[in-house]
Amino acid sequence: MKVYKLKKNFNGLKKGTQFYLIAESEFIGVKEFVLRTMDLSVRISINESEFHKNFSLVNFKSSMIQ
Repeated sequence: MKVYKLKKNFNGLKKGTQFYLIAESEFIGVKEFVLRTMDLSVRISINESEFHKNFSLVNFKSSMIQ
């Protein structure tokens, strides 16, 4: 699962807050991203420009069990 963090304060959330990328979808060329905080208390749905402007990739957690 991909983990992102906020580059700067956004919609009342503080810089550095970490999020899981839950879903990304595209319909007629419009991309939308759904993210949840690490404690799963907050869910946000944002468009592609807001996503790239406010979030950066922290790491990719593999969910495969070995």
